[in-house]
Amino acid sequence: MEEFRIDIPQPDVDDLRRRLAATRWPGELAGVGWERGVPLAYLQELTDYWATTFDWRAAEARLNQMPQFRTEIDGATIHFVHVRSPEPDAMPLILTHGWPGSFAEFTEIVGPLTDPRAHGGDPADACHVVIPSLPGYGFSTLPDTGWDVVRIASAWMELMRRLGYDRYVAQGGDAGSVISQALGTIDPTHCAGVHVNMLMTFPSGDPADLAGLSERDMARLGRLREFDEHLSGYMKIQQTRPQTLAYALTDSPVGQLAWIVEKFREWTDSEKVPEDAVSRDDILTLVSLYWFTATAGTSAQFYYEGAGAVKAAAAGAAPPPITVPVGVAVFPKDIFLPVRRFAEAHIPTIAWWSEFDRGGHFAALEQPGPLVDDVRAFLRLVR
Repeated sequence: MEEFRIDIPQPDVDDLRRRLAATRWPGELAGVGWERGVPLAYLQELTDYWATTFDWRAAEARLNQMPQFRTEIDGATIHFVHVRSPEPDAMPLILTHGWPGSFAEFTEIVGPLTDPRAHGGDPADACHVVIPSLPGYGFSTLPDTGWDVVRIASAWMELMRRLGYDRYVAQGGDAGSVISQALGTIDPTHCAGVHVNMLMTFPSGDPADLAGLSERDMARLGRLREFDEHLSGYMKIQQTRPQTLAYALTDSPVGQLAWIVEKFREWTDSEKVPEDAVSRDDILTLVSLYWFTATAGTSAQFYYEGAGAVKAAAAGAAPPPITVPVGVAVFPKDIFLPVRRFAEAHIPTIAWWSEFDRGGHFAALEQPGPLVDDVRAFLRLVR
């Protein structure tokens, strides 16, 4: 393992500003708002902020406050944050992000998780925190095909072994949710529990599944249909043609910005613009990481590798059995909202379930305090 520090060359920063200033803008139909994509005036103003006001060096310095490392696992160079708690009995916790996220999502929760004593909490809740970057995301490489959920989970299992953690808990949302669940399935000897802040549940196709569902649960099923019909275009492109998409997003920073910021508008607890839920600088930090590392295409490969599994789940196929305790945190503006009856039918080990009044897909950015509290509560069950 080698220590790692982010240090984007200044010519790359200058090139980004030059490209932003030279953007070739499309036209726009009047009065459509966000219905057909990111509005032109909004994106122009955000692009100007990125070019003239956003301070990448400040963001870089903030990220570098977290100890970072890289190591080779199964042919991939894996970048990860590793922060050990000052508490000797802390529980190891591996946090996994998804798309379009990164390890930077978790910056605000690392301190409270690793050193609760310094943040007004109980030192008995302390964790040693490990945050790997998915292969093909940020500073982790994607050396070949086949990096599906199980292969990534196997790499995480090896990472925790190398760090000397014999017993740990896995947590994540988006792709991090399914990867964390896979860790609980393939490594139950060492993975003591799994906590997720996004859980996908689907009916089996039997009409009896729908009998007696509440209006709220029926609305959650309707949300699945809405996603498939109106919000899943990005996913279908990334599942089928990630390489073609890569050329556009790797060449145009505004294209990369629009591709990501749209998700912060649609998946967060925002009223009018994404910044209602997540700060502008936090969004641009994530977008800048994708841009500087040229990982628009490699990050999309995860969707290609998992396309078959997604289709099988949507058709009602049961996931691999998980025997360790599972905790579920439901934030109301997430992409998918689980039906508890379906969840418990497939995951009989659910030991913790929380429903929140605010928050969306990027829980660690939108609701860091409630997420930390929920993870701590679940960890008390499995320590």
